Amino acid sequence: MRIEAPAKLNLFLEVLAQEVSGYHQLETLFCALDLADELELERTAAGISLEVEGAKLGGVEENLVYRAALAYQAARGEPTGVSIRLRKLIPAAAGLGGGSSDAAATLRALDRMYDRPLGAARLLEIGAALGSDVPFFLCGAPLALAWGRGGRLLPLEALPSSDVLLVVPARGVPTADAFAALARERRAERASPPRILRSDRLCDWEDVARIAHNDFEPYVFGQLPELGAAKQLLLRQGATMALLTGSGAAVYGVFRDAYHRSEAEAAIAAQQPGLRLMRTRTAAPPRPLPFG
Repeated sequence: MRIEAPAKLNLFLEVLAQEVSGYHQLETLFCALDLADELELERTAAGISLEVEGAKLGGVEENLVYRAALAYQAARGEPTGVSIRLRKLIPAAAGLGGGSSDAAATLRALDRMYDRPLGAARLLEIGAALGSDVPFFLCGAPLALAWGRGGRLLPLEALPSSDVLLVVPARGVPTADAFAALARERRAERASPPRILRSDRLCDWEDVARIAHNDFEPYVFGQLPELGAAKQLLLRQGATMALLTGSGAAVYGVFRDAYHRSEAEAAIAAQQPGLRLMRTRTAAPPRPLPFG
């Protein structure tokens, strides 16, 4: 079986209370992209093998694809085997959810390859234990409001498909460092005021742009000031909205047409030649690929 694992954007991201366990509650709006990794899976007699093309991601056993396959085996409670080839197209450590999406795609594919599937509810349980972004990719919606640790999701109608420019730095910002910096900053601050989110205001780009916010931007832009400059340039070049995604380190701009995206791409390339620029589009739900 071959299957795509799409990237995501966070159209807004707020960090809420920190639990006793150390985890932080989040509130975010996920949006899927056309940009996607590709996985090819084949059942084998036993064991798990993983081959990665296009990126160096460290040890195989630490890869979320391997961990997802291992968790799926444990949940089935019977000997299973799979050989997996992963082709990486989504930049790593950029806040685009590539590893989580790969894990979700692995779970979905494996469940289709057996006569007695575990089903969507069980896959969500497995996925939530692997990472807070995994449930979004498992739910199959191109747009979803999520809160808590990502395990509470409200699927929404897709926003109009729009051109996106991704701006990816040469180095990332460790997620743990971003959370730690945010926690230090908030010790003397009061909690965020309450607000009402209306679902009918989350399906229009102009309305979403009004609430676009990412709590990690001050820290990440302090570490990588070229990203803050790139965000401002995206807005000056006509982006409907521009924002850091996840805890970083990619910044993106959403454009009403390809022309304005190209103008922004040329401007950033001229002023910030060390940044990687990638074109994609929004609202691409996860989907299987034809084999071959």
